[in-house]
Amino acid sequence: MRKFEDPETLRSWARKARLAGKKIALVPTMGALHEGHLSLIAAAKKKGADEIVVSVFVNPTQFGPKEDYAQYPRDHVADAKKCVQAGATAIFFPTPANMYADDHSTWVIEDGALSGSLCGARRPGHFRGVCTVVAKLFNVVQPDFAVFGQKDFQQATIIRRMVRDLSFGVEIVVAPIVREATGLALSSRNAYLSADEKVRALALSATLKDLKAGVAAKGKLVWKTARARAVSALEKAGLRVDYVEAVDAENLKPVKTLKAGSAVLLAVFDGKTRLIDNCLV
Repeated sequence: MRKFEDPETLRSWARKARLAGKKIALVPTMGALHEGHLSLIAAAKKKGADEIVVSVFVNPTQFGPKEDYAQYPRDHVADAKKCVQAGATAIFFPTPANMYADDHSTWVIEDGALSGSLCGARRPGHFRGVCTVVAKLFNVVQPDFAVFGQKDFQQATIIRRMVRDLSFGVEIVVAPIVREATGLALSSRNAYLSADEKVRALALSATLKDLKAGVAAKGKLVWKTARARAVSALEKAGLRVDYVEAVDAENLKPVKTLKAGSAVLLAVFDGKTRLIDNCLV
């Protein structure tokens, strides 16, 4: 597996791979890799990528001033080992200095149609940072396709729109959420949770499962009533609710009736840790 730190060196390598007729996949991550990330590499392999580039970059521009940028887990040695074992062919470890010039002033900003609600409303500037760094990664690697996880549902929807609107020519693949046997969605931030907090966090997937079962049984649910029940269940588990929303899965617009074609997205604070989860109905 090749390791890169300099964007231009990676760009040159990727250009030669394309000229050789190889299909390139990009898997953007912030590191602290777990089975969820490795499933993205597996999805790239299944889709027939000849070269799979995993980027590992804790992107400072998507963190707010009071968020966990400094504390976010980092382990390049372990991440590289996992990438080799999963079958990635290249790993990219850029630094803030070689991704952002001192006088960096150009940003990719979604106008709020998709980023103005949910996590975007609660983390000002977050998706500006996400879109900008992903656009930069696309320009460096020039992949045929890029694989994102469904767990970051709003992010994947925004990236798909960015690719369409700015004509990147990159296919976006969204891989399913990977969960522990308990139902807890895998996340690098799960490392912050105490044993008791991990137990409380099981209410996220249990709540989503209950909502899906309700739709399966009745065909649809009045969201106002279903939401009140979901919030109550989360609070009863000891979680502080940030949001619980039902939206159209394609455009993230709120819906009044939970039914096929909807998605439920939720965010909670479990102690000091903010967790997100979602499901498609």
